[in-house]
Amino acid sequence: MAAPAAKAKTDAELAGLLVTQAELADHQFAAVPSTEVAIGSAAASDKAACQPVVKTQGTVTVGEALGVARTKAVAKPKEGASGLEALGATRTSVTLSSYDGKGAEEAFAAIKAAATACAGGFTLTMEGETTKIEKVTSTDAPIGDEAIALTLEADVEGEKVTSETVVVRKGNTLATHTASSLAGVADKPTVVVAAQVKKLG
Repeated sequence: MAAPAAKAKTDAELAGLLVTQAELADHQFAAVPSTEVAIGSAAASDKAACQPVVKTQGTVTVGEALGVARTKAVAKPKEGASGLEALGATRTSVTLSSYDGKGAEEAFAAIKAAATACAGGFTLTMEGETTKIEKVTSTDAPIGDEAIALTLEADVEGEKVTSETVVVRKGNTLATHTASSLAGVADKPTVVVAAQVKKLG
C-alpha cells in the first residue's frame, strides 16, 4: 500500500516550532505584524517569473500553504556598539509554511526556478516604491531535506543594499529566513537558520 500523503501542520503547530529567545539568547524576538505581511503580499516584480523570489522577501508563502507561522529575530548589538551600529543590526524574518502532499517540494522548486530565471535582476515594487534588484545569486545549502541560499543585490541612491535569504525544506514544511539591515548590507542569517532547522527536528 502507498504511504498516506503528508498532511500540513496547522498554524498553531507551526507556532510551537518557531525558533525563540530560548534557542537564541543573542537575538531579540518580535511578532511579524499583519500590516507587514499585507505589504509583502502586495509586492510585485516586473517579471512574473520572479514572483516566488519576491514572496520570500515579504514573509509571504509560495504555493498553497495550509499552515503558516512567523517571527522576527533581531541580532542584539555587540557590547559597546554605537547608536548607528545598533541600528544596523541584522533583522531576520522567519516564515514557516506547511503543505499537504508534495506542496512543499513544489513551492521549493518554484523558488529555485525563480532564482535561476532572475539571476540577472528584476524590478521590485513595494509600497509604491520601485527598486532595481541588480542580481540574484543562489547556491544550494547542505541543510534540511533541501535548501537554497539567495543573495539579492540592489543599488539604492548609490548605496549597495543586500538581503540574504535561506529557504529550507524539511518534509512538508518550508522555513524561509530573510535577513536585512538598515545599514544596507545584511549578515547571512546562519545562526538563526541553524537554530530553526534544529527545532524542526
